[in-house]
Amino acid sequence: MLASQTVENYLKAILLAQTGLPARDGLVPMGQLASALGVVPGTATTMVKALAESGLVRYEPYAGVRLTKAGEKLAALVLRRHRLIELFLVKVMGMNWTEVHDEAEQLEHAVSDRLIDRIDEMLGRPDVDPHGDPIPGPEGTVNRLNYDTLMTCPLRARVTVRRVSDQDSEFLRFVERHGLKPGQVVRVEERDPAADSVRLRSRDDREFTIGARAASKVLVEALRVLLLCGVLGGVASAQTSGQPVGAEPFRIADNSFLVEEAFNQPAGVFQNIFGAVRDNGTWAVAFTQEWPAPSQTHQLSYTLAWTDPGSAALGDTLINYRYQALMEGPGRPAFSPRLSLVLPTGNRSEGRGAGSTGLQVNLPFSKQAGDVYWHWNAGLTWLPRAERTEDDTETLVSPFIAASSIVRVRPMFHLMLESVMLSEHSVAEPETSRETLFTLSPGFRGGWNLGDHQLIVGLAAPITWGGGDTDTARFVYLSYELPFKR
Repeated sequence: MLASQTVENYLKAILLAQTGLPARDGLVPMGQLASALGVVPGTATTMVKALAESGLVRYEPYAGVRLTKAGEKLAALVLRRHRLIELFLVKVMGMNWTEVHDEAEQLEHAVSDRLIDRIDEMLGRPDVDPHGDPIPGPEGTVNRLNYDTLMTCPLRARVTVRRVSDQDSEFLRFVERHGLKPGQVVRVEERDPAADSVRLRSRDDREFTIGARAASKVLVEALRVLLLCGVLGGVASAQTSGQPVGAEPFRIADNSFLVEEAFNQPAGVFQNIFGAVRDNGTWAVAFTQEWPAPSQTHQLSYTLAWTDPGSAALGDTLINYRYQALMEGPGRPAFSPRLSLVLPTGNRSEGRGAGSTGLQVNLPFSKQAGDVYWHWNAGLTWLPRAERTEDDTETLVSPFIAASSIVRVRPMFHLMLESVMLSEHSVAEPETSRETLFTLSPGFRGGWNLGDHQLIVGLAAPITWGGGDTDTARFVYLSYELPFKR
């Protein structure tokens, strides 16, 4: 069967409908398909039977229809054309995002794959269209993006709008008027089941109410604040280094922000570390305290986190043990593996934790080369019973790697460039999702030696890329190190 305009419309409608089915192999009811295409059920059934004879769909009388692998690929390529055209009309032609859907419906059948590939290249290989819908790849693969809606996301937690599922121009104008376009940050203050309404607070602290039906069409993602209680929970650690013979010691050798250094606390000295990130109007704060146990060979510490300090509600807690396996020497880096117990002290329903006890492993190495210190990390976070619902859990494994360079400009002033790559495994409906996040963080640190005490302050501007988005945050660091015995 030749892929006529009618065939393409049917395949695309079936793909969109089956994506929203609760079961992975569920069938799209014929009545639902007919309604989506604006035809009577008999007309839809006749066309579906012809598609089944061509091997593009699997049809079961009185049950429904589903695309075959061949049908899915053709449908995804139609969807690819549609969504790239929408983005082209907005980005290049300057059209409003509320009016491009109908134009793309017409143009998707007229353009060639060669032209679509050129548009894709010109737009920088985008991941999503203006409405946040994923753009299939040139091979017909669709990246399944799993988000909450304003009806299912945690209460009183700031979320970023990622997608609007209804393409009706009137609804899109409604979304635009209320500041709910993709990229906007809001917080769900209250859901009223009796009134079928949701009360929201915008980034500029304006409150407004929308209906439950509208809220279910706005897909959101909890704000990523650099995984402060994950990668950063044990990374913002401070120690005393063992510099190699012949190298001038760093007077600040123990105060990285995102990439852990491989030096434990020396005997008799403990450290208090505060780290705070501001991202999209929201603060996340972590406090770590480190103690030798009792010498530099063994170190114990704990990390507390608050993802919304104004609420005084904790996120998940880390209890950390680190072993000084190697001290730095000629031709040898320092090495201090860390094992952390993750305690589910954060409220999962409010987006403050995963609801699971777990483990985190990190393998940090550190090596000085003149006026530059190099640090490397690799590890993972394992959460065996992360809550999906009250009665359902998932096992989540999120590996990460990291590296940094610290440049000594003056004895007590250093420039920093840190990077972290995380494969974030998270709970979503109807299945778990995995997203690769890359953070590059330029910054600086400086401090003062006050007798046998040391005060260090620092600032950084972490930039995180992931899921087609770029987030730029601000990071503030404070460390106070002092003896607990003389």
